Amino acid sequence: MTHQNDPLARAQQTAHEWLKVVAERLGTEDRTYTHRVLRAWLHLVRDRLTVDGAVHLAAQLPEFLRGIYFEGWVPSRVPIRYDTAEFTTLFAHEGGISPADVPATAGAISAGLGVLFSPGQLDHVFAQMPTGLRSELAGGGPTPVAAPRDSAEQLRLNALEDRVHALTDAVSALAHGFEELPTEEPSGSRAARAAQEAHRILMVAGTAET
Repeated sequence: MTHQNDPLARAQQTAHEWLKVVAERLGTEDRTYTHRVLRAWLHLVRDRLTVDGAVHLAAQLPEFLRGIYFEGWVPSRVPIRYDTAEFTTLFAHEGGISPADVPATAGAISAGLGVLFSPGQLDHVFAQMPTGLRSELAGGGPTPVAAPRDSAEQLRLNALEDRVHALTDAVSALAHGFEELPTEEPSGSRAARAAQEAHRILMVAGTAET
């Protein structure tokens, strides 16, 4: 089969171009390593987002990487509200790297994807994350605080931030359901589905706190 007649040739080429950009940010020519850590980034960011947020991010990806992105995705389980330490552990495990290397690796991948995504896309995604996790994804590691806090206080602050994000996600789901869209679907059906999604988000958040 010639290159011209291969319907997947362009999709393969685009995926390789994206891997090349990310590999350059990582400072490596090892495409296997690049693929592995990029996959870890995609899965962990995906699972921290709501269903709508994950789908919107997927639309930015080329066809082959979109397949990797959705591999193993369970919409009924998201968002999974892990904190920075859990993110680091999971990334190190899935990416096959040391936990100490996670901030720099995640930051390099974010920098590469920031060039490839639409302007502002990553800012929108990171805005849905807790502060510490945003810093980790940007390559800066945990965000320093003005004064040390005891673990109980930090846990309360993390829980509060997660509740705020859950409420924001729920309101966003409701607003999306009431948008006037040029479709044949009855507006009442969209609103009901949006209400169900908002309820699910709040239930997931409530379960995570218990």
